[in-house]
Amino acid sequence: MSEIKDPENTILMELKGGTVTIELMPDVAPLHTARMKELVRSGEYDNVAFHRVIDSFMAQTGDVQHGDMEDGFNIRMAGTGGSDKPDLPAEFSKLPHDRGSIGAARSASPDSANSQFFINFADNNFLNGQYTVYGRVTAGMEHVDAISRGEPPAEPDRMISVKVAADV
Repeated sequence: MSEIKDPENTILMELKGGTVTIELMPDVAPLHTARMKELVRSGEYDNVAFHRVIDSFMAQTGDVQHGDMEDGFNIRMAGTGGSDKPDLPAEFSKLPHDRGSIGAARSASPDSANSQFFINFADNNFLNGQYTVYGRVTAGMEHVDAISRGEPPAEPDRMISVKVAADV
């Protein structure tokens, strides 16, 4: 595992294969970084499914409204919800959507990101300037690569637990 430089802006995501370390970028996307930490600290990402996983593209998760089993998980609804917080304005930057980058999922409106996010499996430069980049996987990408594929996957993988490193 790589050294954690900023525990307050590092996310530890536990998947079935092991821990994924994500370095957040508050200097690039402060609102998206703050939202992720707020949802992580309230436990809303725990047990949420990866509901849209496209080979050689990305793995999407973070639907805290429809994505966990405690709320009667319905995979057909996953991807349509968010948190009870207001949507976020876009924080576009020059950062590329390359392998391991974290992007904010949204609807057609650039200012509709809420709780959902995706992890890029590959360099997806066609997304540059259209979706907010606010983090990067620094360790454990092999666990992301092992997430079950599908839209939705037949047996979706889940974020077992998600923590801010400073809280561990």
